[in-house]
Amino acid sequence: MSHLDFLKNSFIFLSILPFFPFLAVYFIHYWWKHNKKASLKLAMDVTTLFLIISVSALFNLTFGSRFGFYLILLLLLIAVGLIGSAQNRLKGRIDVQKMSKLIWRMSFIIMSFSYFVFTIIGLIKYIFMSM
Repeated sequence: MSHLDFLKNSFIFLSILPFFPFLAVYFIHYWWKHNKKASLKLAMDVTTLFLIISVSALFNLTFGSRFGFYLILLLLLIAVGLIGSAQNRLKGRIDVQKMSKLIWRMSFIIMSFSYFVFTIIGLIKYIFMSM
């Protein structure tokens, strides 16, 4: 097995079970820095990427489509437009770093919820299809 295959398989595994990278990053960072808040934020940031991949795949499996990733990307772009516009109206300028963090962390919450919903729907669908 080459190094590239190992990386690919590791990424696939972490995308299928995104709570593993969350727990790993949280506990390693907390062990290293002893800061719960920073550890939680970093774990959320790292896990969001795996959640986006996982939720898009679950969406595609649930609805028999190939649009899941593009739908998530579209929603993220809409969020950038809405939040950027709100920042511009309220403060007269756009703080890209603050906007990015807000959208990325909101994505973590929405993708976590979506992951569990699509997983439950997939399990129910599998149970009824196998009867």
